[in-house]
Amino acid sequence: MGKLEELINELCPDGVEYKTLGDIATDIYRGSGITRDQVTQTGTPCVRYGEIYTTYGIWFEKCLSFTNEDTITNKKYFEYGDILFAITGESVEEIAKSCVYVGADKCLAGGDIVVLKHNQDPKYLSYVLSTTDAQKQKSKGKVKSKVVHSSVPAISTILIPLPPLPVQCEIVRILDNFTELTAELTAELTAELTARKKQYEYYKKSLLSQPITIFVTKLEEVATLKTGSKPKEIFAEKDKFEYINAGTTNSGYARAFNCEGDTVTTPSRGQGGIGFVGYQKNSFWLGPLCYRIKSKNTDVLLNRYLYHYLSCFNDKILQYKNEGGTPSVNASDLANISIDIPSIDEQKLVIAILDRFDTICNDLTSGLPAEIEARRKQYEYYRDRILTFKEKVA
Repeated sequence: MGKLEELINELCPDGVEYKTLGDIATDIYRGSGITRDQVTQTGTPCVRYGEIYTTYGIWFEKCLSFTNEDTITNKKYFEYGDILFAITGESVEEIAKSCVYVGADKCLAGGDIVVLKHNQDPKYLSYVLSTTDAQKQKSKGKVKSKVVHSSVPAISTILIPLPPLPVQCEIVRILDNFTELTAELTAELTAELTARKKQYEYYKKSLLSQPITIFVTKLEEVATLKTGSKPKEIFAEKDKFEYINAGTTNSGYARAFNCEGDTVTTPSRGQGGIGFVGYQKNSFWLGPLCYRIKSKNTDVLLNRYLYHYLSCFNDKILQYKNEGGTPSVNASDLANISIDIPSIDEQKLVIAILDRFDTICNDLTSGLPAEIEARRKQYEYYRDRILTFKEKVA
């Protein structure tokens, strides 16, 4: 019998009490706005709500940001053991992400942060508030929109298991060890993935730069370019066909398609997307802010080879990028891009080699990314399992 099981049998044999955060809070309040311009290199440590999503994990000891507290009105502080919630976000699934501060300094909480003070084990609360069940409660009743909000009353209603403090401490010890092991393994896998990607880019450029070219021609001579249109309905949830428009990921889903698969795509305008080259294996809906580039004759040029070539030498696209309010690239400029075309047999060989590297590096159903994802799911399963208790009947 493990120590945790012994403690549970001794201290809570009839089950564990479940309480709301409002019940256990000694104080709960919102922070006060700290603008980007008020962030400094030195001064009073502070946290802005976006950093909870991007920078801090289950717990943190040092703040990334600082500010001159003399410039802050209505100052709201947090200290060791306080739980911080980000109550504004872009995702229903991640709204009210939380973390605990375990440092020694007195810090300032920015706007759209809720601070929870309590008398429990701080890391235990942070772990239990990261579980699937807690996140479902945080997301309950929220509506998908550009910005999602939570509030002090909503945070206060979250119900969590609250075993005796010795049990909380033992769970923290176990999860800290497991978190550290998982982080080490993930770091090793991530380093391996980074190395593979560098290797992939090296071989890709090397293969596509070999002097095996049969002829050099303009893109318009061997491929057609056209844009699409907006579908009648766009769905956020996965549906039959991807909607490919501006950007580096799909823009939703559609019930029909207007473009067949085996097609190269690249955005025509938009922030962050110009120069990105995609390949659509299956039929999809082509949007008005995206070019479809397709070989005129696959006996001369294979679409998959064209994808590898343009994604490797996307500087040929970026040289025609029009800056301004919204970056864009004209079809007439794309049409003038020069492309080196080897024989079909050589194209097939290049495709076979690069696709194998592509699978290892990018396919979420195999290779190293899948291994990293499996470790993450394993950790979440183990965390949720250890934080699930029989509820004590009053």
